Amino acid sequence: MAGAIKSTSDGQTLILTISNPEFKNALGPDIYAAGVEALNAAENNPEVRSVVITGEGAVFCAGGNLQRLQANRREAPDVQAQSIDGLHNWIDTIRTYPKPVIAAVEGAAAGAGFSLVLACDFVVAADNAVFVMSYSTVALSPDGGGSWTLARALPRALASELLMAGERISPQRLHEFGLVNRVTGPGDALAQALELAAQLNARAPNVLASIKELINDAAGGTLNEQLSRERDHFVRNLHDANAGEGIDAFLTKRTPRYR
Repeated sequence: MAGAIKSTSDGQTLILTISNPEFKNALGPDIYAAGVEALNAAENNPEVRSVVITGEGAVFCAGGNLQRLQANRREAPDVQAQSIDGLHNWIDTIRTYPKPVIAAVEGAAAGAGFSLVLACDFVVAADNAVFVMSYSTVALSPDGGGSWTLARALPRALASELLMAGERISPQRLHEFGLVNRVTGPGDALAQALELAAQLNARAPNVLASIKELINDAAGGTLNEQLSRERDHFVRNLHDANAGEGIDAFLTKRTPRYR
């Protein structure tokens, strides 16, 4: 049975739940497409200010479905290439999505599931969660951008340990390296992610979109290029109605109400 993405909401937060419990929420083309579709549908909805991605049950995501991958070995290489393109489309959609995306992780986040977590803007993980780039264990190399993120965020020796040796890493250690924002008790990841989302929802959405774009652009440009981008975003946001509301609320010591 193909997996699915279940969409629910909590106030101004869209909750996307990976639902493939028979295979520990393993990913596949149907899930990739549903994830992109859900984000695209919510992008221009002003009632949605943030997104939380989680897994159904006690596991976040076991990565790719090995039975499906074994079957794809009997197909033309283009079949698997198209599948990975679907995953990468979802990853790119999350990275460039103009609203905050938070991963709420319980249990294992393995393979592409780990890559999916790394694509999010924030990560909230239960203290007994397990993160593992398990590709090399089954003679495969990474996808989903996991190697890109880990190579930039971690010392080379640790990135090699995770990617080549397939070692597990705890949320506590990832927190030390800045890849996990909050570590919670078991069963509390979603609640804490929704609490974080509520904090973000109270801020001006145009500003959060600008900051996310600036963060994405920073790694690929020079300081002068980034200074120009910061100037343009700042001027545009200053002349948005939300800036008038935010400045006035600060000066008059009241809670702002952003649109």
